[in-house]
Amino acid sequence: MIDHVHDLAAVREATDRLLSAIGDLDNAAVAEPSRLPGWTRGHLLAHLARNADALVNVLEGRPMYVSGEAREADIERDAPRPLEAQLADLRDSSARFLRAADVPADWSRTIEMRNGVTDSAARVPFRRLVEVELHHVDLGIGYELTDLSEEFTAREIDFLSERFTGNPGVPALRLKATGGNGGKQWSTGRLEGEPVSVSGPPAALMGWLAGRCDGSGLETGGAPLPVLPPL
Repeated sequence: MIDHVHDLAAVREATDRLLSAIGDLDNAAVAEPSRLPGWTRGHLLAHLARNADALVNVLEGRPMYVSGEAREADIERDAPRPLEAQLADLRDSSARFLRAADVPADWSRTIEMRNGVTDSAARVPFRRLVEVELHHVDLGIGYELTDLSEEFTAREIDFLSERFTGNPGVPALRLKATGGNGGKQWSTGRLEGEPVSVSGPPAALMGWLAGRCDGSGLETGGAPLPVLPPL
């Protein structure tokens, strides 16, 4: 059962943590490369602000973005801004998202994301939480995958496993967490064939599935670690 109220509280907490961390940067740091190839930290902050506004569109029944080209253009336009402008925009856009999510609504309704993807409205807050938490890590300013909560990490593995299930580009996989959430298992990838077993700490599993790490520290029983398609 998805608890959107719980997830909205988590979004508020994660956003406050992110804004506090960004406040310790300077203009030069914002212009430096992030951990995402081709993007500066300014690109990431611009993306996070525009994503908040895009999710307001989703909640209010409008297209998420005018177009893919417009989405990219907005990020490129906003990326070079100084720290003060980035902070103000992210703070204001995040507040707009939280206000839109506080409006009484049918949270069981189906909403449409990018590229025709549909989901339950109740999962929009968790989708925003994923954006805030993973991109905080992507900024490369001291917040790491291992700093994410066990609950978030397990739910993101759930989400990514569901996303890859049935994908012909992903072999059948059986994932097993060790340590935190130890013993929890997931199945994903193609529905046929003998599954490849991949085990390791939850943060390493999630990072590999999310394209944030190369899978170092994961065990496959001697089999090659599969290369996953980009999300």
